Amino acid sequence: MNKRNYQKELDKLIERNQKEGKTPRLFLHACCAPCSSYVMEYLSQYFEITIFFYNPNIAPVEEYSHRVAEIRRLIGEMEFVHPVTLVEGRYDPEEFYEMAKGLENVPEGGERCFRCYRLRMEEAAKLAKEGGYDYFTTTLSISPLKNAQKINEIGEELAEIYKVPHLTSDFKKKNGYKRSIELSHEHALYRQNYCGCVFSKKEAMDRERLVTENRVNSNNG
Repeated sequence: MNKRNYQKELDKLIERNQKEGKTPRLFLHACCAPCSSYVMEYLSQYFEITIFFYNPNIAPVEEYSHRVAEIRRLIGEMEFVHPVTLVEGRYDPEEFYEMAKGLENVPEGGERCFRCYRLRMEEAAKLAKEGGYDYFTTTLSISPLKNAQKINEIGEELAEIYKVPHLTSDFKKKNGYKRSIELSHEHALYRQNYCGCVFSKKEAMDRERLVTENRVNSNNG
């Protein structure tokens, strides 16, 4: 079975909409300002965008507040072809912890993460349907650490359930991740060193500790 090229599928959809003179409305789930930077720059050329910041996985609350403030600042600073607005979802970490029960020790990138994608994308799909949007999607696929195939599979399942089209994406393509780093520097964005949840933070701290220990051992060798 041939692997799908999600970026090519998106290119074709954009081309079709442009030929028809359409500027669709997109409900875009955003995980953080750095990941959203390129996605907003890119998609605002072709869509009217509502950024949906819904991330009950993020901990602690101070981290959550910092990330919301950064994406709000970024939207205010960037220039867009079509309008980009921000909607903040509810912040209830218990939603995430309930979803993660029994998966606390699963390594990052596994089933717990897949369920977290779904938790956030499902809320986006519901609200996109309620708001009469033409499409919904998420910025998550821009990260080299995120499974674009799984993200798109979840999006397509939710599209069937909620009857609102999912915008196919793999935003790391076309040097999207590289451009997000450039925009992060241009706007002096806070770039966190963990995805958001307490489990990913612990893994990040463990990696940093290992690097430090290896450096010390190397210097003492």
